[in-house]
Amino acid sequence: MTDTTAVFDQNPEASFGDYVALLKPRVMSLVVFTALAGLVVAPVSVHPMVAFTAILFIAIGGGASGALNMWWDADIDSVMRRTQGRPVPSGRVAPGEALGLGLALSGFAVVMLWLASNWVAAGLLAFTIFFYAVVYTMWLKRSTPQNIVIGGAAGAFPPMIGWAVATGGVSVESVLMFALIFMWTPPHFWALALFMKDDYSNAGVPMLTVTHGRRATRVHILVYTLLLAPLALGIAATSIGGPGYLAASLLLNVAFIRGALRIWRRDESAAEADGYAVEKSVFKLSLYYLFLHFVALMAQSGLAAYGLGGW
Repeated sequence: MTDTTAVFDQNPEASFGDYVALLKPRVMSLVVFTALAGLVVAPVSVHPMVAFTAILFIAIGGGASGALNMWWDADIDSVMRRTQGRPVPSGRVAPGEALGLGLALSGFAVVMLWLASNWVAAGLLAFTIFFYAVVYTMWLKRSTPQNIVIGGAAGAFPPMIGWAVATGGVSVESVLMFALIFMWTPPHFWALALFMKDDYSNAGVPMLTVTHGRRATRVHILVYTLLLAPLALGIAATSIGGPGYLAASLLLNVAFIRGALRIWRRDESAAEADGYAVEKSVFKLSLYYLFLHFVALMAQSGLAAYGLGGW
């Protein structure tokens, strides 16, 4: 990391929205949704107020890790077109403020989640923040093309945290939800990297597209998508699965594999000619893939509560 304090000047015109942007609301929304799913499908009911406060503190923890990420990555964010407008590289928020906010919210979220639920959930949240801010952001992201493979674990913990809020522990089901997100993350971000390669190259980030080229990345997307399918389908055989989830997962995996095959078959001349239209569409498809899997899990759980939809 460069001395971002020397590079970026604070702008006194920073707005409330700039501080909200530090928390990466889009990423936070995924954290909230998957944590909620983990809580909902757990076999133990939770008082609505406990559930609400727990999800709130999980969201704050996710936002805190986002602020720490923006503090550390301000130098490379200023180079990448996709991130130049963020609060720190644009100079609207000082690096020290981002760091202070991230640390304060991290401590607050972990302690409050402990008080609101249990130490297991709080411990998982603390580890998630540490893994994203330190292991991924400060180490993996700039050191290895496997950054998004290993670092994807950070985004996979929320359903485990939600499950722990309800049950006070970890189970096969919560680990499988973690694994679903973990295996989904590489093909999702590699699809993005295919049409954002120059950004990563200019910033010196060793994404797979930069270190191994787009052809190898296309192969990796297909391989990981094929490995993801049996994992996603296998959840149907657990206590949180069922025929409804299996049907939804089957359709989603067919769609995602077809998209991965389209990416694999493409050559660079065709991709450049249409502005990476296929890659962009598969990137969007991957978002629906994950979202609808967790919707299906929650729907299956709702049916099970009324004695319906089981095997």
